[in-house]
Amino acid sequence: MPYEWPPLVPGDPEEIARRVAAVLEDVWQRLAAKQHEVIVQFAGNPRTPYTLAALEEFKQAIRDFRRRVGQEARQFAQRQLTHLYEEGGRQAAEAMGTTFTSTTFHRDALQSLAADSYADFLRRSEEAERMAGQFYRAARQAARREVPLLTAGNMTAKQAAKNLVDRLAAEHKLTYVVYRNGARVPVRAWAEAATLTKSTVAYNAGTLNRARESGVEYMEVFDGAGCGWTSHQDPDKASGTVRSISEAADWPLSHPRCRRAFGPRPEIRELSASVKRV
Repeated sequence: MPYEWPPLVPGDPEEIARRVAAVLEDVWQRLAAKQHEVIVQFAGNPRTPYTLAALEEFKQAIRDFRRRVGQEARQFAQRQLTHLYEEGGRQAAEAMGTTFTSTTFHRDALQSLAADSYADFLRRSEEAERMAGQFYRAARQAARREVPLLTAGNMTAKQAAKNLVDRLAAEHKLTYVVYRNGARVPVRAWAEAATLTKSTVAYNAGTLNRARESGVEYMEVFDGAGCGWTSHQDPDKASGTVRSISEAADWPLSHPRCRRAFGPRPEIRELSASVKRV
């Protein structure tokens, strides 16, 4: 299957998140459509070679999903994360009255960030692939072992086929991804949330690393008024506080879709109660 979507062009994080989510939802919907074709074949005449052919097309759709996730994750890591990291670095440099240069230090940090983001996308997609693979194996086993016995038990072949189809459809729904912890999340939702999270981390990493490069020890935090430092519910509210640069690196955001950002405070050399909140 050709890659129909145009190459990712770096830009606004919200727009890029919507694009990545749309790409992955599109290929997931194609996978679901191939599953439907398999079920239709079972319901119509499961004994025909067309059933096995539909199953092989479904297996190819799983490969297409894996390939598309890899392509999109790679483009996102190489293009968008680089763009946002450098934007964060330039923002910090401008605040300090200096410039941003992509040194070896920044390139190494960005490479590590990109590798982590790419791996995280693949880990998330593995759960979706696992679900699709379970359906493939169940349907394949049914085609080989159950279909020849459909008329057993005083049941018509048509009714037996319907029972088989109903069971496969009920046990292997592809409307959302079921994670090992029981959470049910549509592909679009996890793709968009993951993209936004990695985008924020990349921008803030650029800001913090450029500030650290200049010897800055403390950062001012910009965040939602009710957002806590380590989680949204944390009573230690983040916005308007000053944190050490190491603290900021530990908590570049506190929850998915967090809008946290940082500004360098080079004039602060020691943190006291009087400057904890500005």
